[in-house]
Formats: sequence, structure tokens, C-alpha cells
Amino acid sequence: MDIHGKPIQQRIDWLFELADRHGANFRSPEAWLARERYLSEHPTAIAVLKCMDGRINIPVATNTPVGILMPFRNLGGMFDLGWPHLGEVLAHHVQRMVSSGRRVIFLITYHFSTGDPLRGCAGFAYDTAAAIAHTCAIRRQVEYIFGAGHATVYPLVCGFETDEDALILHGRDGDTLDLAALSGDDRATLEPRLAALLPDMPAQMRADLLPLLHGNLEHIATVRAQVRRDERTLDIEHREWMICLGRGFDFLHTPNIALIIGPYSPNLAEPIGRAAGIIEANMAAGRVPGDGFLLLASVPYDEIGVDRARAELKSRFLSDFAADVIRREYPDLAASMHMRTAVLDWRSRRFEIVGGRA
Repeated sequence: MDIHGKPIQQRIDWLFELADRHGANFRSPEAWLARERYLSEHPTAIAVLKCMDGRINIPVATNTPVGILMPFRNLGGMFDLGWPHLGEVLAHHVQRMVSSGRRVIFLITYHFSTGDPLRGCAGFAYDTAAAIAHTCAIRRQVEYIFGAGHATVYPLVCGFETDEDALILHGRDGDTLDLAALSGDDRATLEPRLAALLPDMPAQMRADLLPLLHGNLEHIATVRAQVRRDERTLDIEHREWMICLGRGFDFLHTPNIALIIGPYSPNLAEPIGRAAGIIEANMAAGRVPGDGFLLLASVPYDEIGVDRARAELKSRFLSDFAADVIRREYPDLAASMHMRTAVLDWRSRRFEIVGGRA
């Protein structure tokens, strides 16, 4: 079903039904066993720093089970590990993984379009070179904090070509491994190619990164097999009709539904305003109906009681803050704004609306 063209209330109902189905599947015995088996075979933890653009869905693009990759999103994939909250979250994540005996790979991503530069990253004004330079700066920050030896934490710059959902891995000497240039026949060569590209990456890390590359080859083949009609063109252009602020949006696997903003930047107003501008442009161009858009805030919690109460207050704050920004900068758009505030039980992926859904 093409949800983009439905009335806003139907889109909102569809969204929460999707969240409910995702949570139920995540909690199922089979899904739990699949995740446990995957992690026992591939213990390296993989975190992904990526743009708020809804097309950047690395688990789908790599055929990776839900719940394996840890996402961090912001406008254009712009991050600064000096930001107080972001630095604390990343350090806590690494410490938690290392304490359980796991290494960590950070996929530091940028994205672009081969077919049309204007389908690239609006956050960098479609300047792919600038986006790559920024990801390299993030890599240096990760090395400054966690060490440049890479025995435990490995920062890997990774491009994402949105027309075919293809990954491009960057080595330190300027070489790249472009999955779009390979085919299924090259699957057996991925391991030596990866070893040549990243000779300083521990063998276990490379072994745990390989399934993502195998999955991406399969996904690229699937994308290419699709008939490229007008509908496919729409799928790779901006058609977002919701702004998600916070964390816990793994259930959004449909492309171009949402612009997802992590709560990391000290200046949250900038990505919120940029996202609102994209939504307004989508409405003006007729890519989505003009009857409304959704502002959804979500904060995860690990424990009931104090942790959940804190998450609820934080989610309410994010929702109110974003609404104020949109009302101030886009008053006409704000008139069609539908707001929902939620918390997420991280262990069960149960999505809970705070104060009802009306």
C-alpha cells in the first residue's frame, strides 16, 4: 500500500499499527532466538551514525536482523563528539559493549545519489565532498576518544548511494570498496577485498562486518530487479510526511516516511527547522497530501519507575520544543501539525503513547 497519499489520520493509524506489529515481532521467541544466534556468531557491536533522511535504512539495505545495529541520527549525519549528550551516549554504549567482551565498529555514513545530485544530502547542500570530509573528521574524533590502535573500537567511513542502497567503504589510504560495482559472483572475493582495504581491522571485526556486505549485495540485486517506473522514482525522492525527534524509531522500515532527528545537537532547532522545511516543500510539490503532518517524539527507557518517568518528561519536552520551533519558523505548516508523544521500552520495543493517541 502506498501510504504516502492517504489522509493524515489514516497515515497516523497505519504508523502505530506498524509500531505494534514491529514490537510484537521483536518480542517473539523466534526473533529473540535469531538475534541471540546472530550475536553469538557475530559478537562485534555495530553502531551507525547517519543522516535523518528516511531513505537511509542500513538494516534493510544489508538484510540485517532488526535490533542488531545501533542507530544514531542527525541532520546530514552531522555529529560532533564534543556535544555533551552525544559524547556521553557513545561512551556509555562503548563501555557497555566492552564490559561484555565485545568490540565496536562505528559506521560513519554520508549519502548521495548517482542519478541526480538533488536527491543527495540536503544537509550538506548536496555537496558530497563536504559530507565525506565531515565523516573523516568524525572518524578522527572517535580515534581521539577511543584510541587510534583500533583493537577495540574501529571507526569506518561508509558512503550510501540512495538510488540503489549501495554501500561504499573507505580505507585510510583513499581506496574504496564500492558494492554497487560488484555482483553476486563477487561474494567469495569480499573477504580478501575487505582485508586489503582495512588491514588494521581485527579479523573478528572483519568477519562480523562481512554479513552486512553480503546482505548489501543481495539487496542491490533486488533493487535492480524492480521495474523502474514513476513509482520507483518517487521512492527515491523526498516524500516524508512526519518528523521524528528522539530515539526508538527502528520500526520505520518504509522509505521516505520520516525525517528522524536524534536528540544530540546542542542546537536542536536547526535540524527541526530544516526538517519542517522539507515537509512543507513536499506538501507544496504535491508529493504528500497537504492535510497534515505528524510530529512524533520518542525516548527509550530500560527500567520501569524512575527511568520511565524521566523518559516521559524528556519526550514531552522534545515534543513541545519542536512544536514551538515549527510554530515560530513555519506558522502556516504548524496549522496542519498533529503531535504525538511516546516512550519506548527498549528491552521489548513496546511503543507507548503518552497521554493517549487523540
